Amino acid sequence: MDDVRLRGLGRHVERRHRSQRRLPRVWQLLVELIPVESPDSRGGTMSVLKAVLLVISLAGLIPAAASAQDLQGTLKKIKDSGTITIGYREQSLPFSFRGDDGKPTGYSVDLCQRIVTGIQQQVELPKLDVKWVPVTVDTRIAAVVNGTIDLECGSTTSSLSRQEQVDFSNMTFVDGGSLLVKLTSNFANLQDLGGKKIGVIPGTTTESALKSLLQKTSVTAQIVTITDHRGGLAALESGSIDAYASDRVILIGLAATAKDPGQFAIAEQYLSYEPYAFMMRRGDAPFRLAVNRVLSSLYRSGEIVQIYGRWFGKLGPPPKILIAMYALHALPE
Repeated sequence: MDDVRLRGLGRHVERRHRSQRRLPRVWQLLVELIPVESPDSRGGTMSVLKAVLLVISLAGLIPAAASAQDLQGTLKKIKDSGTITIGYREQSLPFSFRGDDGKPTGYSVDLCQRIVTGIQQQVELPKLDVKWVPVTVDTRIAAVVNGTIDLECGSTTSSLSRQEQVDFSNMTFVDGGSLLVKLTSNFANLQDLGGKKIGVIPGTTTESALKSLLQKTSVTAQIVTITDHRGGLAALESGSIDAYASDRVILIGLAATAKDPGQFAIAEQYLSYEPYAFMMRRGDAPFRLAVNRVLSSLYRSGEIVQIYGRWFGKLGPPPKILIAMYALHALPE
């Protein structure tokens, strides 16, 4: 992510922790589990995160090497072919996107690369090739169901309706839907968008939450279909829409790529609760366990701190809800 200071975005990011009363109730409950942030400027929330993970790592056991015997399902397929196929998003910054070198990169991609290493060790392969397949909002679920990919590595929200078609790993991130607007719009709340145009990608949990919220608040905004995130930013820059709805962190990463990032702001209001996880085919418990074993190890060991810092460090310390998520999913062996 470019090293830029987003005037509007920075303001709202700094106020994020002071706006907990606006968070969904499930977030408020989890936040209460985490200690108060350290006032020490050298530590802060990141020190609290490290402390929590240290306690968790001491409580857990070092994972034992799993046997490659009696493999079945996806693990057997990977063992026999020597290849794992992973789906990724090309524009979902900073989680999963195509880098300047043309290769997949991002927070989710880093996690998936650790998963590949863990699976390679479990199936006892000297080398495991990775085939990266680009997927979109429209194709990602079908790609998992029909076997085109073994694992979807993007920014997909785990929901009960989606679990009717696919399985999900343990959570990898927690975010919330919000709105990207221009600073000159003087947007304060959703009611200010009455009669305005809001862009959103169809088929997303953000779209569903936005429509529901507009209906509940009787705001008569027009929803405009957007193909992808870059299209949403372009539409906002050109003035063809007045706001673009997506997950908060994605909006921040998207605005950072704009010609003039300082002209944008993130609304304080949350539209939804978005727990991210990786998709895989239903009914393959051994493969799901292999994926979750690596994720839990990352959370227990504290390596997740470095991965988070690489992609989100410039936005400030992790919110306490994310610390809670790491702690709750740092399962012992």
